[in-house]
Amino acid sequence: MSIIRHFSGQDIVMMEQRSRAAFINSLSGFKSVSLVGTINNLGQTNLAIFNSVIHIGANPALIGMIIRPNSVNRHTLENLLETNCYTINHINKDIYKKAHQTSARYPKEISEFDEVGLTPEFHNKIKSPFVKESHIKFGLQFAERHDLKINGTILIIGKVIEVFVPENCLTLDGVIDVEKAGSITTSGLDSYHSTNRLSRLTYAKPNMLPSELIKK
Repeated sequence: MSIIRHFSGQDIVMMEQRSRAAFINSLSGFKSVSLVGTINNLGQTNLAIFNSVIHIGANPALIGMIIRPNSVNRHTLENLLETNCYTINHINKDIYKKAHQTSARYPKEISEFDEVGLTPEFHNKIKSPFVKESHIKFGLQFAERHDLKINGTILIIGKVIEVFVPENCLTLDGVIDVEKAGSITTSGLDSYHSTNRLSRLTYAKPNMLPSELIKK
């Protein structure tokens, strides 16, 4: 390892804005990265990349995501509040460049699906579009909005309504093998990574070291 540098809180505050954003976005390590699909009541579709999707709970099945401050038009937020639904679609190595391009600030009347060359896919449970090229995807019903006073970001919580997963990526104990499905991960604002599983471990209990369930 190289020499370890120390950064104080004041050092971080004094960073140039873009450098600080890149630094802090990298700080939490690898994150999930997904495409969020929405539509408004006029039928205009929207697709946006998010790296802030998090598990909230399993019963009921809830997923959260953080949306940046509503200081400019946030088409994803506007659409999901209008229709009460949205989709989350895993990104794979075949589409990550197209997914990244959805972060460009297109006008509301322009569909990112069309601009980046991805295909909207519709199912019966919800109105919002899925991404056809995504291997793991799920539809959500808007459940709660929490405006975070500390920085103006917005926590959106959705209830999982339907899920699409390749059959060969489901294990007998209910785990979805996201690596086998080709889902990728991200770090910072613009780095994309494939994964390499070390192993799966048994349920942790006091006074008992875990053993390996599956080795890569």
